[in-house]
Order: sequence, then C-alpha cells, then structure tokens
Amino acid sequence: MTDAATNRLEGNVILIAGAASGIGAAIARRCIAAGARVVCADYDLEPVTRLAEALGPSAAACQCDVTKIDSARSAVDFAEQKFGRLDGLVHNAAAPSTSATVVNLDESAWRHEIDVGLTGAFLMSKFAVPLIAASGGGSVVFIGSQFGRVATTRAVAYCAAKAGLIHLAKAMAVDHAADNVRVNSLSPGAVATTRLLRRFADFEAANAGLGPAHLLGRIADPDEIAAAAAFLLSSDASFVTGSDLLVDGGYATR
Repeated sequence: MTDAATNRLEGNVILIAGAASGIGAAIARRCIAAGARVVCADYDLEPVTRLAEALGPSAAACQCDVTKIDSARSAVDFAEQKFGRLDGLVHNAAAPSTSATVVNLDESAWRHEIDVGLTGAFLMSKFAVPLIAASGGGSVVFIGSQFGRVATTRAVAYCAAKAGLIHLAKAMAVDHAADNVRVNSLSPGAVATTRLLRRFADFEAANAGLGPAHLLGRIADPDEIAAAAAFLLSSDASFVTGSDLLVDGGYATR
C-alpha cells in the first residue's frame, strides 16, 4: 500500500455488507489500514467474526441477511451502536449465480440473485443513508461488474442485477447530493476470488481462461478492487458521485 493511502479514511466508520471473503474482506483490510473503523457484515457470521478478530479492535462483525429489511436495519443500528456514527456503506453481497438463459432459469434463482444483489443494496441504503447524512455526509459504494455494462452468455440474472445496481447508484446520487452523500458503483472485471473456483480448478486456470479477455492480459487481485473502493469512500473522491468506476483491466473496451 502506498503512503498516499495511509490514513485516507482516518476516523471514518464503514459498514461492508458481504465482507466474509474475497473483495469484501479485501476492502475491510484496506479500510482498516487507511485508518477507518469497520463493521464486517455477512449472511455467514463465522468468517466475518474471524476476519474482525484478525483486524483488531477497530473492526467488529455482525450477521446480516441483506434480503430482509429487519436484518438490514439491525446491521446499520449495530454500526452506530458500536462506533457512534456511519460514514460509508459498501454493498458487496452477491448470490451464487446460476448459469442459464431466460428460458431455462428457474424463477427462484432469478429472484434470489435480484434480492441479494439489487434489493439488498436498496435495503442497506435505506437505513445507512440517513445515518451517513447525519454524520455530515460520506460515501456509498456498490460493487457492480463489467457485466452490468456488457452482457455475457447464460448470466441473465447476474447481468440484470449488476446493471440495476449501477443505475440505482446514479439515481441515489441525484437524490442525496444535497445531503453530502456521494453514491457510486465500482465495476470489476474477473477477480481472483473463490467465486471463480466454481468454474476453474484453481486461480492459475482461471487466469489462463479469463485473463486474455482483459486488455491487461490477466485477472485482478482482490486488493486492486479494494484500493479503488477505498478511493471512492474517501475524501480523495470528494467530487465523484453518480459514477460507475470500471476496474476491469480493459475488458469492457473490447
């Protein structure tokens, strides 16, 4: 991490939904290193508890099902009770995707993908935004995907959820600029997380299979995505709102 990133988030409280592993866990580590206090929230409590313990006293963990309004409210309340304020929200929660076309995708799989990826962002924001505004303003970051901009095969629910997430960020940016709440999406390309291991034997195979589709010829490390998220959360991005930041190694330019 560069010196410029040190203390970038000093004093801020950041709530990360979907923090158990991969990009979410990398964002939590990056935020802690930049001086923030972090609430790591996830449907699966055990891994975020381990993560928070490893991160030290500036981190805390809570269970959160982003598809349930009471659970979303409780996670935001927990952040306020634990650290006294809220300055940022990251929505990184995503459901396991089902490979299917619209013709053969089961309705329950469609609903689950939309509920976690898109409705979850709505519910978390519903309670987080007023608290961020009350703290003097801050930042909301939705983790999207290059597939919110360009389509891929047999991923109709995933593509639709991510496209909706990108536009939700834009609409929220319009609504809450006067509250000094900036809202942006961050769209990665392929990233070396366990999600890829559902398709590939290991990350080397994933890089060989997916890397050539990116102009930089490789997939991303989660910390590269986390660095961009930390930027959007910080005052370094004070004039950035309503944007979708592509961190996709050039994938979407093809």
